[in-house]
Amino acid sequence: MHWNWAGPATTISLQILFIGRALLRPHRQPASRVAWVAILGALPIVGVIAYLLLGETKLSPLIVVRIREALRDLPVPGKRSDALIDAEKDFGLPPRLAPLFRVGQSASGYPPVGSNRAKLMPDSDTAIAAIVADIDAAREHVHISFYIWLADHNGMKVVDALKRAAIRGVTCRVMADDLGSRRLIHSRHWRDMRDAGVLLVRALPVGNLFQRPFRGRFDMRNHRKIVVIDNRVTYCGSQNCADAAFLVKAKYAPWVDLVARFEGPVVLQNQHLFASDWIAHTDEDLTNLLRSAVLPDGEGFVAQVIGTSAAVRYEAMPEVFVSLMSAAARELTVTTPYYVPDEPIQAALCAAARRGVKTTLTVPARNDSWIVAGASRSYYRELLDAGVAIYEYPHGLLHTKALTVDGQMTMIGSANLDRRSFDLNFENNILFVDQGFTAEIRERQQTYLDASVPVTPEAVMNWPKSRVLWNNVLAMVGPVL
Repeated sequence: MHWNWAGPATTISLQILFIGRALLRPHRQPASRVAWVAILGALPIVGVIAYLLLGETKLSPLIVVRIREALRDLPVPGKRSDALIDAEKDFGLPPRLAPLFRVGQSASGYPPVGSNRAKLMPDSDTAIAAIVADIDAAREHVHISFYIWLADHNGMKVVDALKRAAIRGVTCRVMADDLGSRRLIHSRHWRDMRDAGVLLVRALPVGNLFQRPFRGRFDMRNHRKIVVIDNRVTYCGSQNCADAAFLVKAKYAPWVDLVARFEGPVVLQNQHLFASDWIAHTDEDLTNLLRSAVLPDGEGFVAQVIGTSAAVRYEAMPEVFVSLMSAAARELTVTTPYYVPDEPIQAALCAAARRGVKTTLTVPARNDSWIVAGASRSYYRELLDAGVAIYEYPHGLLHTKALTVDGQMTMIGSANLDRRSFDLNFENNILFVDQGFTAEIRERQQTYLDASVPVTPEAVMNWPKSRVLWNNVLAMVGPVL
């Protein structure tokens, strides 16, 4: 009889233990707590295993410590003090937009800086060609970080350019995510770069999967896309180092991305962000590289790098998104491949439309994640009821991440409007105020809209009940995934 009770008693004890853990864990949204309690209560054994693999949004303690030390010790070019910059006073920005840079500065410590210039790349191939040309012109160093790097046509163009640069004496530091770029990392091309003298780092190493429950989630990834050359040029946008055909997921191709080439002080902020990641994985000190950097001046717009991760501050990126949405007075245009928002993001979009702002959301018609596709659509009805215009882009996977406000302010980069970008990933965006360059970004967004299909309230109302049920179930487990 004693042994008959041992199994159920152990199961109940584990349920209570892990439910308690889910409730006590800091920095967790109420929806996430509810989801975990429901799963652990309904599926005790499966729930416990799931919690061990996915329940703790934590990084390797060593990496966290090293990142925080690097961010503390590395000099931030242009930073005068820890005080938040008044962009209205310092740069003459509109009072509605100036405080948004304070939000960005509080997120990652980078103040707004003036004298920046940028050029929007026409397409993915042109972006890679421009990166290769800048690598070929490099004299001192090339720093690159990508989440996904494929050994396809564009990926190999960058590999070959790095080898050429390293051979002629340019210091090349390359960081690729250990999961997203695993195909390249385990190929001869990775070894060839190392043999040519390129310094290589596998970002956030996956390690032994059996040890992952004790080290945090294996899918907390470095999702950044950073290129910095000679403290002179940086690239920011949504594109990975790959062809638009994206052969690993060819049936969703082409990948439709947006990339911009920046010059000016914002380059040094991206350099600082790259350096903090590099120092977290190596023993190399890059302090002198930043200390000796000269802050460019001259004509240009105000910009700011916003880099976020679970190692720095929880929920920093969604705070920035919500602040931007709340600041819109006339028009808010959002382009994202993955829309699985938390409650504040959904509320901010709805509120913008309800106060008369022309609010538009564009997403792919076919998503490479069926979970994200279903969860995204569970939010459509509320958005449409509030007056948000929703469009689905049918000509490939719209991978662009861009938000424009009132034709004046823009944010582009790697962060999606989903919980993975908010809670798990290392992300990098650039926020800027410039009517001319914002108009270029807005025009690119309009090309997506012109090619997209509007989602009507009637179509959503006519969805089968089974589809609505499925979408809502996926949205419920979104906080867990």
